[in-house]
Amino acid sequence: MSSFAAPISEQIWDMKYRFKSAEGVPRDAEVEDSWRRVAKALAANEAEPALWEARFYEALEGFRFLPAGRILAGAGTERSVTLFNCFVMGTIPDSMEGIFGSLKEAAVTLQQGGGIGYDFSTIRPKGARVAGVGADASGPLSFMDVWDSMCRTIMSAGSRRGAMMAVMRCDHPDIEAFIEAKQDPARLRMFNLSVLATDPFMAAVEADADWPLVFGGRTYRTVRARDLWNRIMRATYDYAEPGVIFIDRINRLNNLWYAETIAATNPCGEQPLPPYGACLLGSVNLARLVREPLSEAAHIDDAELADLVATAVRMMDDVVDVSRFPLPEQAAEAKAKRRIGLGVTGLADALIMCGLTYGTDEAVAQTETWMKAVQDAAYRASVELAREKGPFPLFDGEKYLSGESIRRLDADIRSGIAEHGIRNALVTSIAPTGTISLLAGNVSSGIEPVFARSYTRKVLQPDGTRTEETVEDFALAKFREVHGDAELPGQFVDAQTLTPEAHVKMQAAAQKYVDSSISKTINVPADISFEAFKDVYWLAWETGCKGCTTYRPNEVTGSVLAVAEAKPQPVQADADVVYMTEPLERPETLEGVTYKLRWPDSAHAIYITMNDTIVAGRRRPFEIFINSKNMEHYAWTVALTRMISAVFRRGGDVSFVVEELKAVFDPRGGAWMKGRYIPSILAAIGGVIERHMIEIGFLSSEGGGLTEDPAGQGALASDSALGPDRPAPAHSCPNCGSFDLVLSEGCETCLSCGHSKCG
Repeated sequence: MSSFAAPISEQIWDMKYRFKSAEGVPRDAEVEDSWRRVAKALAANEAEPALWEARFYEALEGFRFLPAGRILAGAGTERSVTLFNCFVMGTIPDSMEGIFGSLKEAAVTLQQGGGIGYDFSTIRPKGARVAGVGADASGPLSFMDVWDSMCRTIMSAGSRRGAMMAVMRCDHPDIEAFIEAKQDPARLRMFNLSVLATDPFMAAVEADADWPLVFGGRTYRTVRARDLWNRIMRATYDYAEPGVIFIDRINRLNNLWYAETIAATNPCGEQPLPPYGACLLGSVNLARLVREPLSEAAHIDDAELADLVATAVRMMDDVVDVSRFPLPEQAAEAKAKRRIGLGVTGLADALIMCGLTYGTDEAVAQTETWMKAVQDAAYRASVELAREKGPFPLFDGEKYLSGESIRRLDADIRSGIAEHGIRNALVTSIAPTGTISLLAGNVSSGIEPVFARSYTRKVLQPDGTRTEETVEDFALAKFREVHGDAELPGQFVDAQTLTPEAHVKMQAAAQKYVDSSISKTINVPADISFEAFKDVYWLAWETGCKGCTTYRPNEVTGSVLAVAEAKPQPVQADADVVYMTEPLERPETLEGVTYKLRWPDSAHAIYITMNDTIVAGRRRPFEIFINSKNMEHYAWTVALTRMISAVFRRGGDVSFVVEELKAVFDPRGGAWMKGRYIPSILAAIGGVIERHMIEIGFLSSEGGGLTEDPAGQGALASDSALGPDRPAPAHSCPNCGSFDLVLSEGCETCLSCGHSKCG
């Protein structure tokens, strides 16, 4: 019997985590072989390998513990890969040599698949004098553009998508330009952006006080703190970035307050890290631990949870020793502090199966209970490892125990730390788990609510046919097993129906028992007022969160979640559309229009000429010509024009040409044009043809989105409880081309293939 709950889970395993030879021959016959491979590789670091291999396998079996994707894909393969997901890079020196040295380190790390975070606050502002060269500085944003181009180059060379985070302090003189950088839809697309908001800044916002913008001890100018805050909020409201990181709170609550200063996070924000810090991630799957689900007796067994957490901590600690690293500085940092990020996934499903509704006071209380249990078990396990193997090298008992977050732990844990030390400086985190949650049977991701209770995928079969499969949320599938098509109880809520306040309450509840941070996205409706939107961030600050990220559908970034509109249909009047077996004859003269198309990656404009004819009194496209000075496009544009013109001359409903062209995606990435994401130059040409068809009356309106895509994956389909207007994404997955992207935990994740830009 297969260990997979759904075909999509097996497909993700085969594509991303199954060990194969260089020729593509599977080495892992079943997912159980993947678990054995990982268990054996990590247990090899133990004094009793056979004992711990069995224990590690037991933890992995049934998807109870989900190590991060790098571990599952790389451990035991003997490949020169890192098992760490993300890094914060070294502090960028304020010199040309130092800046480009940092760029090289970033390229090496991205090439090996690690996401990176950078603080660009260390670079002098635009216009500052550069001593010795008689010139003015170009500022940090100009160098961010260089990083962005480098990341694009590495991605186009075939590596997995590079994920980068750029942060800037709220008092940097270029902070306003940083805030507005993504107003340009073509700029810094490889970066997530966040502002480092300090405690004095938040106090100044509350008091509506002045706020100096400073670099190198010099005040460049002074602004009103509340005006700057509103500027951040307006940018985030209008085009989804930047996020906000409460950096002083992070440093104040850092277990290693005495040994490091944190100034940046990894790309999705769950790991605030020092220079060269690395994030090692794994998640306990709460959804798989619920006993007697969907009954009054539903519960998670405390002893089982504690035992699983203890095993997971040991596994992750072993990863520190067996992993490779892109840079020696990253290896040294990881081994000196041995920080790990153990978290949870499947929280929303676990709540549903225990009869609780996400975001309610009862769900908040249960979340706190489970998260405290995970925290306590993890710290006790790390203390036990220190007794057995020794504490992390930079452990200083007196200073460590005086930390604000350590003082909150139970007395017996603090006593154990005082006696034995602790193996891992930081222990807990809530990571993005989009892909591995799909792998584990489509459990809810991290601490996020259920995104969609069910959706359908259209899968291309080897014989060219397409089949449909329903992908159900894990808790819904459990309910259907017992109750069939019975009406769903009230706890089956999803992300589309929750208030922003419910999201913040759940994030704050979890943060109390997480010593790093949390990757979470608060999805808000497009029609939320600006004042209400601002309140979400202030609530996150007041409730103790370490940062806040929201997503509101907007014109600049497109709508990751948008209601699909009706498919355009040709305008017909009493059989005016003529279906013919012979091509239409070409008149001596035709009326036409020439359109100019500018593609960002092309040095020369493309000119598209559409000529029309009259059939049964109605105007329709007859032929197309495409011209450009760019010879790179010559061969395929000639072929394209001949094929499309041949189709036009056959008559009938030729609107499908528009759909087919608009469905083409370029794996190197598309471009933003007039506030829309266009997945390829061919899709842009399809848009021109569609525009022309509308102008001549052949089509009634512009399409609201494709119903199918080149990879054979369908858009989200509603279940009976949700109605027909299922949210559907507005741009395609860069991996498989489907339109099943959702935004969760700060990452776009594809529900069709599992692709995630954050790993």
